[in-house]
Amino acid sequence: MGKKIVIVGAGPAGLGAAYRLAELGHEDWEVFERDDHVGGLASSFTDEHGFIWDHGGHVMFSHYSYFDDLVEKMLKGDYDQHMREAWVWMFDRYVPYPFQNNIHRLPPKIFHECIMGIIEAQKNSLTRDNFQNWINSVFGAGIAKYFMMPYNFKVWAHPLEMMSTSWQGDRVPNVDVGRILENLLENRDDVSWGPNNKFKFPLLGTGMLYDRMAEALPKPVNLKEKVASIDPSAKSVTFTSGRTVNYDFLINTMPLKELVKKIIGCPEDVIAATQDLHHTEGMFVGIGVAGPCPSTKCWMYFPESDSPFYRVTYLSNYSAKMTPPGDHFSLLAEVSVSSFKPENADDVVERTIKGMVSSKLLTPEQAKSNIVSRQLLRVPYSYPVPTTGRDRALAAIHPWLTERGIYSRGRFGAWRYEIGNTDHCVMQGVEIAEFLARGTPERTWALLPGEESRARIA
Repeated sequence: MGKKIVIVGAGPAGLGAAYRLAELGHEDWEVFERDDHVGGLASSFTDEHGFIWDHGGHVMFSHYSYFDDLVEKMLKGDYDQHMREAWVWMFDRYVPYPFQNNIHRLPPKIFHECIMGIIEAQKNSLTRDNFQNWINSVFGAGIAKYFMMPYNFKVWAHPLEMMSTSWQGDRVPNVDVGRILENLLENRDDVSWGPNNKFKFPLLGTGMLYDRMAEALPKPVNLKEKVASIDPSAKSVTFTSGRTVNYDFLINTMPLKELVKKIIGCPEDVIAATQDLHHTEGMFVGIGVAGPCPSTKCWMYFPESDSPFYRVTYLSNYSAKMTPPGDHFSLLAEVSVSSFKPENADDVVERTIKGMVSSKLLTPEQAKSNIVSRQLLRVPYSYPVPTTGRDRALAAIHPWLTERGIYSRGRFGAWRYEIGNTDHCVMQGVEIAEFLARGTPERTWALLPGEESRARIA
């Protein structure tokens, strides 16, 4: 309990660690954040027109009773609850999500191609050694062709054969031919699948939770403190401000690739391992519109090539406070970028508006005359991509760090997408704090790829 703990990053994991250390009575800790605000990828901001924007389409659902209790304690009821209303835009229509359960909404010829593809795939023993082959094996050629392949490339911005198969867990719904045919015969939309079919949303955006967590800490977060270097031999962190802080344990939440670059004397094999860590950049386009919201939808997926975005969220449907007074609504579009999928930032906003018109999110008149706010949020690290070489890389990096008292956690600190939701990230921070202060074994961190649903018992 007498050890000095330094926390780098005030996102969900870093704040989770600090909050839990304070709860446990451990007083010797400090949090350092490079930005002028807390929350990291889960922060929110208000633009000059009064619209509130998140960095991506976040919703709050949880695998953990601790996280649920924390949300109640921090927000004190300042949130709305929603039943998910998610859709897929294809063939000039919206199909209910999950797509594979509702393919009866497709044109008859396409439905037939999809259902026969499933049947053929289930008759054959196809290889599942990468994500692309897994898709073909599980979903068949039709669903792969029309939805799974184009949509997932839009999201991950990497060739799907580069990706592993062990990360999906409860993120990718499976297929059930009997259920699909029942939905067809009964003309039934099947929409209840998934852990996020009911979710909460803070009244002032996702960042509201993390602002309140920071306010609840017994000491302030050190803002505008960017790490310049880390000396694991001296156990010290030096910041670009010139400040140097010693530690006994370091909890890192900056991207793992960036952390390794900062470490003095880091061995070549550890540095080389980061070459197998791939990620996407995010371009998030916010469109604020004057007029009443025309839909009750929550979010929509877009596999087709007539738009740059893979998902659009009606942020204004999550909370009335996300828009300025009067009749307004807001749409947040997400675009993934990588060397395999470059995107032009100079015209992505206009291409997004054009795609919103083609998918009937906006009318041509709204696009011409009613747009009040256009925002482009660029995030250099958006998704840690679960490539086939990722686990090998992490096996070389994390043990070396741990031997030197450096524990890298959070969405990009861990670099494990399957434990990268905000509840997972908060709990990674909480659990590493419990381990360092009390020796309590971590639970979320110990989950094998694809096992995140086990966290619900914790």
